[in-house]
Amino acid sequence: MGSAYTILGRSVPSHQLALATLGAVAFVIAPKPWGAAPPKHPSVNATSPEEEKFVNEFLAKHSEAKH
Repeated sequence: MGSAYTILGRSVPSHQLALATLGAVAFVIAPKPWGAAPPKHPSVNATSPEEEKFVNEFLAKHSEAKH
């Protein structure tokens, strides 16, 4: 077959080490579905600072009313 490595007194085939490495990398890179999602905020495309202030106050007022 192929070569084997001795790890902690046991013989481990190289293909098992390769699969374990790929699994560990996939586990680290994969997104975590159990993590908290960042809150989504609507973007405000206002043409003036007064309009942006009004929209932000409106959203704050009505988001508190729901909870």
